[in-house]
Amino acid sequence: MYTLRTLPGDDVRQIMWRFAERFDIQMSVQSARSIARSTVAKLVAEGARNTHEWTEQKGELLTAFDQSGLTSLFMDPHQGGYIEGPKNLALALVAYELAWVDAGAATSSLASCLALAPIHEKGTPEQRDKYMSACVPPQPGEDREIWRGAFALTEPLPYVGVDTGVLCGKASVEEWNDGEEPMLRIDKRGRFITNMDFANFVTAAVESKDERIKGSFMVILEEGDEGVFDRGAPTLKMVHQLSSTRDPVLNLKVPASRIIGGYDVVDGVIVPKYNHSEIIGAVFHRTRIPVGLMTSAKLLSAIEPVIRYHRNRFRGGDACHEGSPRFDKGIQNNEDALQRLVDVWASGEAGCSLAFAAARLADRFDPIEKAKEAHFEAEGVTSIRKQMSALRQLHDQVREFIAMEYGPAEERDEARYNELSNDTLVQYAYMEALAGILNPGVKLWNTGEGANKMREAVALVGGYGITEDCPGFLMQKWTDCQLEATYEGPEAVQRRHLTMTMTSDIFGCIMENWIAQMRRAGRDVPGLGGYVLASAMELWQWTLAHLQESKDENGRKLYHNKRQGVTFAMADALGWILGPYFLARDVMELIEKGPMSPILADGLDDLTGFYKDLCHVQAARAAGEVARICSELVYGFNWNHCPTPDGGIAEKCEPKGECAEDGTLGDQSKCARPDLVRFRELKATVDMCLAGSRLAKDRAGNALTEVMIPEALDYPQG
Repeated sequence: MYTLRTLPGDDVRQIMWRFAERFDIQMSVQSARSIARSTVAKLVAEGARNTHEWTEQKGELLTAFDQSGLTSLFMDPHQGGYIEGPKNLALALVAYELAWVDAGAATSSLASCLALAPIHEKGTPEQRDKYMSACVPPQPGEDREIWRGAFALTEPLPYVGVDTGVLCGKASVEEWNDGEEPMLRIDKRGRFITNMDFANFVTAAVESKDERIKGSFMVILEEGDEGVFDRGAPTLKMVHQLSSTRDPVLNLKVPASRIIGGYDVVDGVIVPKYNHSEIIGAVFHRTRIPVGLMTSAKLLSAIEPVIRYHRNRFRGGDACHEGSPRFDKGIQNNEDALQRLVDVWASGEAGCSLAFAAARLADRFDPIEKAKEAHFEAEGVTSIRKQMSALRQLHDQVREFIAMEYGPAEERDEARYNELSNDTLVQYAYMEALAGILNPGVKLWNTGEGANKMREAVALVGGYGITEDCPGFLMQKWTDCQLEATYEGPEAVQRRHLTMTMTSDIFGCIMENWIAQMRRAGRDVPGLGGYVLASAMELWQWTLAHLQESKDENGRKLYHNKRQGVTFAMADALGWILGPYFLARDVMELIEKGPMSPILADGLDDLTGFYKDLCHVQAARAAGEVARICSELVYGFNWNHCPTPDGGIAEKCEPKGECAEDGTLGDQSKCARPDLVRFRELKATVDMCLAGSRLAKDRAGNALTEVMIPEALDYPQG
C-alpha cells in the first residue's frame, strides 16, 4: 500500500511529458496558466459565456494573450517569436493550460495559429514572412496594428461537416491583362468560422469555376480588398462562448499572388502549387492534437474539485463533528465514488500521454518532412507515385530501425542505429506511418471517450453539477466537450483516416514491437499492466489480419472502406490501445528520471506506485473494450461459428451460431475453423492478464482519500 501525498505538479509533468529541459516551453506554460487562472476564470465566473456576441469584456483575452507572449508563440524568432524550430509541443501545452479553465479561451488562443497554419505549412517564403510578422504584437516604437486571422474551410449547410472535399466557395478570373498579374474573384461563404469578429485576413478554401484556373486551392483574403468582407451573423452556439464565431460572407477581388504556395501558368491556365486538400491535410496533421488535448485537460482539472466536493458534502448537522469519518471523508467513505473518480483520472492521464506523444512526434517530423521534400526535389523525383515507390524500397531498413527503436537499448548496434536514425527517408517513412495513427487517434479517442468521462465527472458532484456555480466549471466543460468531438473533423473523419493508415505494413511492424515492449514492461515493471496491454494489442492485430482476409456469407469482403461497421469499429478499438500504451511509456519515464529530481526523490515510490495503478486500470479497461469489439467482429459475421469439415455443425452447437444450453462450443477438434480456435486462445490470454487490475483500482481509490489538496481552487468559481 502507498500514500499519494499531493496532486501531481510541474515537477512530475515536466518529466512525463518531456519538457524538463525546455526552459522556453516552461515559460510559455507559466504564462498560459497565469492567464487561465486569472483573466479567463474571471470571465467565466462573471458570466461572459452567457452571450453569443464577441464583447469588449471577452476582448480582454486578446490583450492578455498579446501581453503574455502567447500570440507570438507560433512565430519563428526572425518573425517576432521566441521559440526556434517546431512548436507543436509548446502549443499543445498552452492549450492544456487554458482548457484547464475554459476551452473556448484555448480556442481563441489557437485560432490565429490555425489561420496562419496554411501559410506556415505551404505558403511561399514571402507569404510566410509577411503574415507571420504582421500577427506579432507591435513592439515599443512600432506604429502598426496587430493583424489577426481566421481559417475558413467549413461552409453553410448542407456542406458543413459532410466532406472537406466538397466546396461551394468559388474562384474565377476577374482580370488578366497581358504582362500583368491575374486578378481573381473569390466568392466564399463560411460557417462556424472562429475569430471572424476581429480578423483582418482569412485563409479560405475555394475551387475553380473558371477554365482558366485549375482545381481547388487556398487563398488569402484581406479586410481591405475590393468587394464584400461581411463578418456575418454570430453563430448561435451553446459552447466555447469565449471564442468568436460567425458565418461570414466574402466576395472579393484579389491578386493571384495570394494563392497559398504560389502558382504556375501552363498553357494559359493558372495552376496552383497545392490543392486545398494537400494544404488542409498538412494543417490538420498537427492542429487536431491540441483539440483532443483540450478534452483530456478537462478531465484532469476535475479531480481536485470533485475530491473537495466529496470531502465537504456531508459536513454539518449534529451527528457530524470534526474528526469523525463523515466530517473528514464525506462521500469518500464510499468505494463507488472513489473508483469512478479513478476512472476519470486514468482516462485523463491516458489522453494527455497520447496527445503529448503526438505533439512531440510532430516536432520531430516537421524537419524530417521538409528534408524529405528537399531530397526528392534534388533528385528530380516530383511525382508522388515515384516518391512512394522509393519509400517502399526502404521497408527492410525501416523495419530494422523500428526493431532497434523499441527494443532494449543495451542490445542495439549503436553504429547501425545512428546510421538509420540519420537517414532522412527511413525516418520519414517511420514517422509518417506513426503520425498517421497518432494524430487521428488523439482526436477520435480523447474527445469521444473524454466527453463520456466528463459526464461522469459532472455526475460525481450530484445536483451541483448542473448549476452555473458548479466547482471547477465542470458543467461548462462537459458541454464544451460536445464541440471538441466535432471541431476540425467529427469522429467519422478520424475513423476514416485510421481505416486507411492502420493497415500499413510499417504500422504493423510498429505494433509488433509495441507488443514485445509491453511484454518486457510486464516483466520488468510489475503492476504497470504491461501484460494485459500486450495481449490486447496482439488480439487487435490478429483480428485486423483476419478481417482483411475474410468474407461474409454473401462473399463480400469484410474489411472494405464501405463496410464502416467493420473498419470504424477497429479504429475505435485501436483508439483504446493508444492511450494506455503512451501512459505506460510516461510512467516508465517517471520511474527512470524521477530519482534525479530533488523535489520528487522523497516519496517517489508512492507516486510511481499510484501511477502504475492508474495505468493498470486504464490498460484493463482498454483490453476489455478491445476484446468486446474484436469478438463482435470475428463471431458476428460467422452465422455458424463451429462448422465441421463436411459442412455440418459441430457436436453440441446449435444452428444459427447459438451455443448449447450448457454454454459449450462443441468439440473444437472437429472445427473447420482453426483460426477461430487461435482467436479464443488470444482472448483467453486477455482475460487471464486482467489479474490484479481490480486490486490496482482499489489501491488507487484508497489513495484518493489521503491526498492533500489546497483549501480552495486557485481561480474564482462564481
